[in-house]
Amino acid sequence: MIRVDKNNFILETKDTTYAFRVTKSGHLEHVYYGRKISLAKNLSEALEAIVEKSAFCPGSSINYTQDDLSFSLEDICLEASGQGKGDIRESFCELVHADGSRTCDFIFDSFLLKDENPYLYTMPTSYSANKLPAHLTVVLKDKYYNVSLELHYFVYENCNVITRYTKLINNSEDDIRLLKLMSTQLDFSEKDLVLTTWGGAWAREMGKNTTKVTAGKIVNCSRAGISSNRANPFVMLSDESTTEDTGRAYGLNLIYSGNHYSAAEVSAYGKTRFVSGINPDGFEWIVKAHESFETPEAVMTVSNEGFNGMSQNMHRFVRNHVVRGEWKYKDRPILLNSWEAAYFNINEKKLCTLAKAAKKCGIELFVMDDGWFGERNNDTSSLGDWKVNEKKLPNGLKGLADKINNIGLDFGIWVEPEMVNANSDLFRAHPDWALGIPNRPHSEGRNQRILDLTRADVQDYIISSMRDVFSSANIKYVKWDMNRIMSDVYSSKLEAENQGEVAHRYVIGLYKIMKTLTTEFPEILFEGCASGGNRFDLGILSYFPQIWASDDTDALYRVNAMTNYSYGYPMSTVTAHVSNCPNHQTLRVTPLETRFNVAAFGVFGYEFNLPDLPTSTLKEIKEQVKLYKAHRRTFQYGDFYRGRCDNLHEWTVVSKDKSEAIGMLMQELALPNTKDHKYFAKGLDPERIYEFKNNPKPVSIKLFGDLINMIAPVHIKNDGIIQNVVDKFYKLPGEVESYKASGDTLMYAGVKLHQAFAGTGINDETRVFPDFASRLYIMKRK
Repeated sequence: MIRVDKNNFILETKDTTYAFRVTKSGHLEHVYYGRKISLAKNLSEALEAIVEKSAFCPGSSINYTQDDLSFSLEDICLEASGQGKGDIRESFCELVHADGSRTCDFIFDSFLLKDENPYLYTMPTSYSANKLPAHLTVVLKDKYYNVSLELHYFVYENCNVITRYTKLINNSEDDIRLLKLMSTQLDFSEKDLVLTTWGGAWAREMGKNTTKVTAGKIVNCSRAGISSNRANPFVMLSDESTTEDTGRAYGLNLIYSGNHYSAAEVSAYGKTRFVSGINPDGFEWIVKAHESFETPEAVMTVSNEGFNGMSQNMHRFVRNHVVRGEWKYKDRPILLNSWEAAYFNINEKKLCTLAKAAKKCGIELFVMDDGWFGERNNDTSSLGDWKVNEKKLPNGLKGLADKINNIGLDFGIWVEPEMVNANSDLFRAHPDWALGIPNRPHSEGRNQRILDLTRADVQDYIISSMRDVFSSANIKYVKWDMNRIMSDVYSSKLEAENQGEVAHRYVIGLYKIMKTLTTEFPEILFEGCASGGNRFDLGILSYFPQIWASDDTDALYRVNAMTNYSYGYPMSTVTAHVSNCPNHQTLRVTPLETRFNVAAFGVFGYEFNLPDLPTSTLKEIKEQVKLYKAHRRTFQYGDFYRGRCDNLHEWTVVSKDKSEAIGMLMQELALPNTKDHKYFAKGLDPERIYEFKNNPKPVSIKLFGDLINMIAPVHIKNDGIIQNVVDKFYKLPGEVESYKASGDTLMYAGVKLHQAFAGTGINDETRVFPDFASRLYIMKRK
């Protein structure tokens, strides 16, 4: 709901209030954003208690006007800041007028209220399929130049989310050089907020970084040409005392897949400013006379119920108002991907053998990864040449897909449409179709170059070639990869003065391609990928309902990464696979049970050479698939809650009606002589009774090495023939946890689990819980 009274503006969701007003000088003063507060109908009177009072301008600052010496724009909370009139903090807008002036002074002109979905001409936005969000447009006009700003606000009441984007309109007869235009600005009257960002690199995405912003400026940004694994666009602001379940937490994100920028800055007067939008570094856009420029949509939420409360808001918003299409709420299939089983060394016979083994395990979808086209035997050639390698697939894509279908599986495929190898027919025919500076050596990544998506002819080629591939066989799934970042960012199609537009125009071109293909092939489940999580953002999720979170499938890494993704993204968007050990990225060995228990909370699949596995492992995988199918709806679309995240990792996912919940407890390293553990559930119906059970599993005697000789009647050599034979026919019983308790008991008292093995004895009441061990707990409401 949006209320307006005498130039006072109140945006209200179910649990939050956002307030700003027009000052005497005509600027928009930000007043409040936080938990919902009661404000009387007379908003001028209601806001008077919480607006900042200023009688004199601070020393050594600039008076906006000599007619009013009571304030400086440097010491007021604003909705949108400019340059040149005294506010020397992080700016919202920077531009150069035709006369060379950089001063901009945007003053309130008008507003418009309407219930409607957001709309941008060049980028995706949020949307509502049912009740339209309330939309407030505030028009600001520069006092001295014929330029205006439109600030667009949209209120998603049930999700406690407000979105914003900005439009700059050049109504003059001269061109403007736009250097910076943010999507959102959020000013706070206090400092010492904690900024949480997420960064890393390939195979270690989404590392958590927290900084208390006491002075100066902290920046989270990407110059990679994509949202990047170096700095995810989702960030949080919180109080230092905020926990997972208590305290104030803000979640902030962008619906954008390119170079992004967010900054938190503390002013000389103890105020904090947060801005977010397109990265101004390397950006310059010529806004021609009577034309406009629009920013990506920014997403904001706040909760007074800690980080879990904030995450629930974000999860509801992304699931309901970002993800779209046939797969929005549809059960995602369990897949087997060929990559770690075969890499580039594929052929029809090998792929069919993998598929047959997958079918026996209950897997539903087989995905052929890289290596099926051109002369693609390694990563040095053939990207761009999307013709089947008939030596590997003599019956083509259709022939292979038909065989996979006859086995009883759906068929999926890997593509990397945005890329080209210099060693390809496409590059030899159209070298100017790749980004790069003409007649200069190009700095490549992964032996490949990036196609120039700013060009309409390149966009048309990608759409046409992918249309041919997707329609050539019964393809149900597409993994869309993008395996490098940008370098030598230059388009031979654009003039010199427009080269600062290349990175953003690339993203616009990408969105056009994705929209066209997902519209033409709505039945295909598309999965985004960029060397793993190098482009995990809401822009991609506007077209592809899930994204490969990381090429690193190691369970210890993944439990941390998936925890961190969960702060801003629902688990229905995060794909997670079980792979072999030693892990291909870390060489770490973790239990198959733990690899499953972690991956099951995401969109689930496997990366195994199944025919090489022993019968016992295949049996365990079959049991995992059966368990996942029984609880798939809760895993994929339930409400996800974080518990502890240290040496013990604790997750709970709860079905929408709270009739079922699944918990997970994982240990990184076993602590000697530490036998007592608790599991605390979250999100349950506190007054209802739940049946709490684990999934008992037999314990291999090989886990104990030669310690087994303490109880064995004969000597058993560690890893010897006798040990292997005994282990094949005899297992130690696993512990059984079975209780009935109220939801509030499970959440607040916690379940005291069976004693962990602590070196002093073992029986069927002992929980064998060594390094990297984990357990799943199933809770059913009675």
